[in-house]
Amino acid sequence: MNRAGENIKNEQIEIKLLLEAVSLKYGYDFKNYSFAHLKRRLEKRLNLSDMDNFSQMQHRLIYDASFFNLILLDFSINVTEMFRDPWVYKKIRGTVIPVLKTYPYINVWHAGCSTGQEVYSMAILLEEEGMKKRAQLYATDFNELILSRAKDGIYPMDVMREYINNYHKSGGKNDFSDYYAADYNHAIIKHGLREKILFSSHNLVTDGVFGEMNLIFCRNVLIYFNKELQNRVLKLFYDSLCPGGFLCLGTKESIKFSELSDAFEIVCEQEKIYRKRR
Repeated sequence: MNRAGENIKNEQIEIKLLLEAVSLKYGYDFKNYSFAHLKRRLEKRLNLSDMDNFSQMQHRLIYDASFFNLILLDFSINVTEMFRDPWVYKKIRGTVIPVLKTYPYINVWHAGCSTGQEVYSMAILLEEEGMKKRAQLYATDFNELILSRAKDGIYPMDVMREYINNYHKSGGKNDFSDYYAADYNHAIIKHGLREKILFSSHNLVTDGVFGEMNLIFCRNVLIYFNKELQNRVLKLFYDSLCPGGFLCLGTKESIKFSELSDAFEIVCEQEKIYRKRR
C-alpha cells in the first residue's frame, strides 16, 4: 500500500475509534451513520479547532464535554425551513388530510424535528383545515440544544419572506403573518400553535416505538444513515404507525429498496408519501 493509501486507512481507524469513544463516554451511537457524512463534519470541526488529527480530537472530547457538544451539533442535521418543498405540503393537504379528517383524533410525529420549522408548518396546516383541536403533534430530536430552539419557535425575520412564499405555494389559506409576532429582527411563532406540540428527546438510533401515530414526518434524515440503520428506523416507523397510517420522507429518500418496501403502499411517489398496509 502506498503512503496515501496508508494515511487514508489510518484516518478511518482514528474516526472509528472516535465514534467508539463517543458511544462509551456519552451514550450516542453514530456508528451506523453514513461514514462519508461523519467524516465531512469531523473534518470541518478539526479545521476549526486547530488540531492535527482525529486522535487529538478523540482525546479532547473525552475530557471536555463542551467540546463534545460542538461535535453533537455538527452531527445534527439542521437544514430546514417552514413549508420546505411546498408541493409536498400541498399534496398532504389534498391527499392525506381528507383521510385524517375521518378520524375523531389524530397523532402526528415529526421525527428528527431539528429547529422545528416543519412541525410548526404542520400545525398551521391542521389549523387551517379545522383539525387543530383534535390533533396532537409530537416533535423529537436527539439533540437537546436543538430541541430547545425548536420549542422557543423564534426565527430570524430575514428568512420569513422565503417562508411566506413556501406557505402560499403549499396552498396556504390565510395571511402568513397571522401565525407569528414580529419582534425587531425575529419572528416568534404564536402560542396557539405551540400549545398543540409536545417536544421531547428521542434518538432514532437507540430508542423504541413512539406511540401510535396517524402520520409520521421524517424528511431528509435517512439519507445520513447506512442501509442497516435505515431499515431499523423504517421498522420503528412501521411499528409506530396505526394501520393505514401515513409516512412522509424526504424527496431524496425512498423505501423502494428497503426491507419494508412491501409493508407500505405508495400514495404519492414524487412527494415520497407512503401508507402502512392494513
